[in-house]
Amino acid sequence: MRQQQGMRLDERYVPYLQMAGLYHLSRLNDRWFRLDEPLDVAYQLGLPVDGRYVSGCLTDFHVYIEGGRPVWQWFHELLGDLPPANQIQKFAVNCTWFQETFGECPEGADEETVRRFARAYIMMLLGTQLFADKSGNRIHIRWLPFVARLEEMGGYSWGPRH
Repeated sequence: MRQQQGMRLDERYVPYLQMAGLYHLSRLNDRWFRLDEPLDVAYQLGLPVDGRYVSGCLTDFHVYIEGGRPVWQWFHELLGDLPPANQIQKFAVNCTWFQETFGECPEGADEETVRRFARAYIMMLLGTQLFADKSGNRIHIRWLPFVARLEEMGGYSWGPRH
């Protein structure tokens, strides 16, 4: 199985990655390549380009938090764990915490545990491959609204807006 920034791509994540339209992206090796046209990149990566667009704007982030509860409470509910304060910088979590916490899904894990590990894997994939933080070592929690609804992720355009 391939590694994604130190996280093993478990076969049990594949249905969630396919549902999200991100399976081809997860299969990339560690080397990145550049193409001139954004649509070519989307095509090469197998990213859906039709559907609702993914906005990087965080001004309405609080609107997406289900039930109006605090964001870190929602993070804990979705991923089953919370990073310690020294692993958080504003609304971003160090990649090392994701790698150490979700590096490999336990054998015999129940479906909810697999979903949590798949969510973490997808957050790492989005935050390091598709929408990388300029620091290169943090994952922004803006991806929570997307991974909260894994079944709806395939309805987004992960490629460039056109």
